[in-house]
Amino acid sequence: MNALGDLPVTSWWWVRHAPVTTHQGRLYGQSDVPANTEDSEAFKGLAEQLPKGALWIASHLQRTHQTANAIVEAGHAADKPLIEEDLAEQSFGDWQGLSYAEVEAERAGADHPFWIAPADFAAPNGESFADVMSRVSKTISRLSAHHTGRDIVAVAHGGSIRAALGHALGIAPNQALSFTIDNLSITRIDCFHGADGRQDWCVIGVNLPPSKSAAHGVVFPPRR
Repeated sequence: MNALGDLPVTSWWWVRHAPVTTHQGRLYGQSDVPANTEDSEAFKGLAEQLPKGALWIASHLQRTHQTANAIVEAGHAADKPLIEEDLAEQSFGDWQGLSYAEVEAERAGADHPFWIAPADFAAPNGESFADVMSRVSKTISRLSAHHTGRDIVAVAHGGSIRAALGHALGIAPNQALSFTIDNLSITRIDCFHGADGRQDWCVIGVNLPPSKSAAHGVVFPPRR
């Protein structure tokens, strides 16, 4: 047993919302666009894999609520999720609704290989990914302390899940942008609670498929 083995654990099960098919190649960010929940096999897989008796959390955007509802409809019993606005996707401000080509012109050379812009770059009237990582980090630390020892299913967004991974690993925001987070994937992160209030984080799995029967499927280890 490792040094953390006897500590209480809060397990976060992050699910990225179902795909958005109405944006037509435009940046939507915090625009409240609907999700496409037609992939019944994926939702059945999520219903089978996610833990029973968990606390459910979602952002204020409808695509996370629609995704959570579809998981319940696929056979998973869960209470209505708590709403945490600070787990929402990055706000792109004046860029929301623009095509990616239009955004590229607006960036004036500010570039990142895996994201719209570098982590410290904020669109006009928007926020940077570094801002997202700050608000998500504070939220998950607070909720982990408040719900110590529980499973938490968080139906959220690619940006907020990358931010949670960045917080868990203690890496810079620009590095956290290198994670790929697919729609309806599961990312599992465990928080170990020390007696002095310290939180230590262990990443169990990242961007895992919603069905155990899928290629590269996974069976999660039991909680400690």
